[in-house]
Amino acid sequence: MTAPAIPGYRYGDPSLPPAALDAAAFAELRAACLLGEDDLAALREAAPIIEPQVDAILDTWYGFVGSHPFLLASFSTPAGPNEAYLAAVRGRFGQWIRDTLRGEFDERWLRYQREIGRRHAAGKNETDGISGAPAVVPFRHVVALIVPITETMRPFLAKGARDADQLERMHRAWFKAVVLSVALWAEQYTREGWW
Repeated sequence: MTAPAIPGYRYGDPSLPPAALDAAAFAELRAACLLGEDDLAALREAAPIIEPQVDAILDTWYGFVGSHPFLLASFSTPAGPNEAYLAAVRGRFGQWIRDTLRGEFDERWLRYQREIGRRHAAGKNETDGISGAPAVVPFRHVVALIVPITETMRPFLAKGARDADQLERMHRAWFKAVVLSVALWAEQYTREGWW
């Protein structure tokens, strides 16, 4: 995979720290999410449906965040929402959609999920050189956003699903993959030994 030219996008960067989970522990986490090979296939089926709609999906998600000041606060400084910060994150958020739908949950993907989690917690604002924004995205918001990120995907999937069964399989797989991502990001918010 050739990495797109997105500032701060580091998927596949060999200098990232190693994944926090070994293969056995990651297999257990996937099992806990009920994420099987059939789900990975459903994600890959969804990829060509979603790819041309990524900007519209991000418009929907950004509209949701922007309509809730307590969520927009994570991207704001005392002067208000930082548009440059929102734009920089948007490029990486769109690529996260694409990466997730590729369903290649290997060591490179795990390492980058760890980096994404760090950017929500202890490393927030570093990638884009932002000052004045909150130092962390509240974890309660990260978890709660599983719902809109999952629910709002369904109508986009429906535009290309061949039938109700495929739509349900793709949507269910997307939900499981989002939960898996957030479970991995959670490492950055927990005490050592608790995660």
